[in-house]
Amino acid sequence: MVATRNDIRLHMIGNAHLDPVWLWQWQEGYAEIKATFRSALDRMNEFPEFVFTCAGAAYYEWIEQNAPEMFEEIRGRVREGRWVIVGGWWIQPDCNLPSGESFVRHGLYSQRYFQEKFGVMAKVGYNVDSFGHNNMLPQILKKSGMDAYVYMRPGEHEKQMDRSLFRWRSLDGSEVLTFRIPFSYNNSTSSKLEDKVRGKALDGMALAEQHGHSFMGFYGVGNHGGGPTIANIRSIRKLREEIEGERRFLFSSPNDYFEEMVGSGAEFPVYEDDLQHHASGCYSTHSESKALNRKAEHRLLTAEKFGTLSHLLAGYAYSGQELQRAWKNVMFNQFHDIMGGCSVQEAFTDARESYGESLNIAAVTLNAALQRISWSIDTMKPEIRSLSKDMDWVLWEQQDAGVPVVVFNPLSWEVHTLVQVNKQVAGVSDDRGEVVEHQTVRGSRTNGSDDKYDTAFMARIPAMGYRVYWMYKRKELGAAAIGAGGGAGARLGAGALVAEPAALENDWYRVEFEPHTGYIRKLFDKKNGVEVLSGSGAVPVVIDEHHCDTWAHGVFAFRNELARFGDAQVKLLEAGPLRAVMRVTNRCGMSVLRQDFILYRDKPGIEVKAKLDWHEKHKMLKLSFPVRVRDPKATYEIPYGHIERPVNGEEEPGQQWLDVSGELEAEADGGVQRYGLALLNDSKYSSDVLDRDLRMTVVRSPIYADHYGERDEYCEYMDQGEQYFRYALVPHAGDWREADVSRKALELNVPPIHIVETYHTGTLPQSFEGIRVSAAEQVTVTAFKPAEDGDGYVLRCYETCGRRADDVRIEFPALNRTWTTQLGRCEIKTFRIPVDPSRDVTELNLIEFPV
Repeated sequence: MVATRNDIRLHMIGNAHLDPVWLWQWQEGYAEIKATFRSALDRMNEFPEFVFTCAGAAYYEWIEQNAPEMFEEIRGRVREGRWVIVGGWWIQPDCNLPSGESFVRHGLYSQRYFQEKFGVMAKVGYNVDSFGHNNMLPQILKKSGMDAYVYMRPGEHEKQMDRSLFRWRSLDGSEVLTFRIPFSYNNSTSSKLEDKVRGKALDGMALAEQHGHSFMGFYGVGNHGGGPTIANIRSIRKLREEIEGERRFLFSSPNDYFEEMVGSGAEFPVYEDDLQHHASGCYSTHSESKALNRKAEHRLLTAEKFGTLSHLLAGYAYSGQELQRAWKNVMFNQFHDIMGGCSVQEAFTDARESYGESLNIAAVTLNAALQRISWSIDTMKPEIRSLSKDMDWVLWEQQDAGVPVVVFNPLSWEVHTLVQVNKQVAGVSDDRGEVVEHQTVRGSRTNGSDDKYDTAFMARIPAMGYRVYWMYKRKELGAAAIGAGGGAGARLGAGALVAEPAALENDWYRVEFEPHTGYIRKLFDKKNGVEVLSGSGAVPVVIDEHHCDTWAHGVFAFRNELARFGDAQVKLLEAGPLRAVMRVTNRCGMSVLRQDFILYRDKPGIEVKAKLDWHEKHKMLKLSFPVRVRDPKATYEIPYGHIERPVNGEEEPGQQWLDVSGELEAEADGGVQRYGLALLNDSKYSSDVLDRDLRMTVVRSPIYADHYGERDEYCEYMDQGEQYFRYALVPHAGDWREADVSRKALELNVPPIHIVETYHTGTLPQSFEGIRVSAAEQVTVTAFKPAEDGDGYVLRCYETCGRRADDVRIEFPALNRTWTTQLGRCEIKTFRIPVDPSRDVTELNLIEFPV
């Protein structure tokens, strides 16, 4: 259906874009929000036709707490329909870098808040100033009660699209009707008319007629709040009087606009992709806040899981209220000008403080929950009568009976991983008494002659559960059997681990380093007979970005190479039976990069622990890995999904992994044809791939909040000094799915937690499996928590491989529950598990309402 000219209207959206933090701190934003909301209410009193639109549950909570009389006035206007709540999220976040579960929490806490306080929920997603939008948002929006979406960036000059109104589809098939704002979300316009609002409205109507359907036009003073002014509204009034009456220019809201468009019967094109790019530099600005965000997201989820499990297993008095407060801090810090790293320096001090509060809240909850479980495990031995520390000042061991170490795994599959305990001992065994091989490693202390060392051992920990290991201070237990540390088949191959002055080798790989540069000279996959790299790997490349502002506006690729780190020192740090570590230290300018390359005897993959001391300005550091394949394809993890992107060298946002796969240049000895390399990270969100050269962005150092301003000697630069990060390399035959990349990335980000215990009786066994998922290789459980309404528990999972998963069986022993479900490709599913065993497990949406 094509609209006639007389049917085409311009919905005038009165709004106030409110940056609570940008070129100011949150305290100033707090004050500005109160003033702006007061101004909007005043306009409603003065102009009965005026309608106001505003997003951001955090702002409403601030008003509720600090100006309760005004809050009640807003509630009245919401009931009247003239104050329209949109967005459904805590603030307008960066829409690339938060995790999938963070986006869920934005909707969960915000939509339920709106429903409780105003009796309505947002119908329209609203992120008008965010710097790009990941392709999983349609599913998250749809399952959070929103059927439509409004955005502005990237604009037409950054991403040309045939239509401004389209159906945006995510990988699972979910769609939301989406509108890209033309011109701007505030009064800014290119119109040459003195009356900017009038000129913008006329230009908007012209666009609407060109597209053949109604449009939205946004007006109001923005960024530092303000909203629609008296002059703005009078200008629209005058326009309505002069041009075809009130029918074509409406005081309106996004809700009314989308309702009209859905009701029009018009067909709109479908778009399946990210909405990128704007401000590509923001994927890597301010490393500290990005690292704190990743750590806080995972710690909060871990605290929720074990807080809830501890309640079920051991009666721990778990409450989700404190963790919800911590989530609110994290969501606030995901505001696009904080998460995007483009605010003033003081704003990041504030972010550090609030991330710290969230991390501490999660740590306190997690510790109490885990210790309640560990104290409830039966670790008593017949020869022990009472507790005494006669044998050692750290361990409670008596009579060479060993001391229990309880190791917890937050992930929804069994993990095989290294555990490092703060004590050097003579022997280690598992819960069945089988000897576990261990290795003495350097600890983080320098305390006397014999208290510098820790004990490391490989452990197998049940899914979302725990296992007890026993450490013996002086009792030597003899040789470990093949597979020790967790059951038959734990070790593959002959278990060889070779450490040379500039090379490491195990059953899977041989890694050789160039002594003078420190680069990887050779990475050979022994299982598949493949030389993984086409050139030197782990090459630290310094990029010139003097031409960039903080956002890197208008810059989409960073390839202007200035130098490479060199002047290397290559040193064998560890050469034990379980792992070998090669330390590579190299330099460039005033900066030093130290990388510890770790190879395990019993586990594939190459882990790297890095320390960077960075003192460069207007420069970027990347690590380069040229993958030896033809016709490469690059796949990036995005929130609760993945996406394939062109290998054109453009800077791209990602989550915990990036994979480059293609056809081998020459067929391997084992007949492998398709091959790839995945790079996992614990805190870096930005990468690029040009042809087959995969580069992870480590750091960039622009001036704080520099929008092409005048640069002088008083400017302060980002990311100066030390930072720590980790990454891992996973060479693989086939594609990333066959290499289990998604799970390996989570294992890098969510390590096990251990508690050194003592002897006590208890009701819990020494090993416990918290969950069983039949399709664990492609279905990941991300959240387990009490239901928001207090009715039972909520479990959330998603499909990771982009393939349908049928007849997935989920068993939850702590609640004696088993159910079967199906998941589509990249589908997110949420389940309510009632306490009453006679009630069925049911499916919920993301805001915990029945589907």
